[in-house]
Amino acid sequence: MGEQEVTQFLSSLATDRNLSASSQNQALSALLFLYQNVLGRELDWLDRVVRAKRPLRVPMVLSREEVTAVLNRLHGTPWLMASLLYGAGLRVLECARLRVKDVDLSRKELIVRDGKGRKDRVTLVPGMLVATLTAQLERVQVQHRSDLQQGGGFVELPYALRRKYPQAARQWGWQWVFPATRTYLHPETRERRRHHLDESVLQRAVRQAVREAGIAKPATCHTLRHYAGTGITGTRLPQPYSKTVTTFARSRNFSDIET
Repeated sequence: MGEQEVTQFLSSLATDRNLSASSQNQALSALLFLYQNVLGRELDWLDRVVRAKRPLRVPMVLSREEVTAVLNRLHGTPWLMASLLYGAGLRVLECARLRVKDVDLSRKELIVRDGKGRKDRVTLVPGMLVATLTAQLERVQVQHRSDLQQGGGFVELPYALRRKYPQAARQWGWQWVFPATRTYLHPETRERRRHHLDESVLQRAVRQAVREAGIAKPATCHTLRHYAGTGITGTRLPQPYSKTVTTFARSRNFSDIET
């Protein structure tokens, strides 16, 4: 089959079988992999494919009472991480991959590195979380010192920084704010490393808290971030008002949440 047959097949997925845009893209990626890597043949650009339309979905937003009910059922590290998702507008992986050097509690700021679209940004730390974050960093520092004494204390560095800064992997500033409870032995370097806390830990805890709170909405970790991104009423606002509401929502002091 050539470009014409592949085009007809992909178009039929959208027109005849009513597949979603993601399913059609998955089929396209599979065909491109087949032709390029298995058959060794390049397909010309398929510009005549009828593309499935991506639906516009309204984001799931919880009320203040529902957010309070969820956060009150979380404890320890999951509570702190979920509170950062809600108060600082972090995504799950952005929160899990926070490093010590990117936390500035004196200015109540967090630097998100390599976020969506590979962009860095600065967000605010709610005043209520400063003391808890300080205690978290103190616990992590004690753990890091213990790892160093045992010959470990290494973390993964982005890109080629390991070759540029060989000692940075053990430095305090590059450590994870939310490290994993276990270490692992890297198969190539034979270093005893500690990964960041797996995002599934937070995801499971939030889902369990939503069930215990009796909330019928299919809320997830990302739902907590929607509150900061969509405004107080849950309706996406036009510019420049959305930036104003987002800044207000991310800088609130959590005074409406019981601890």
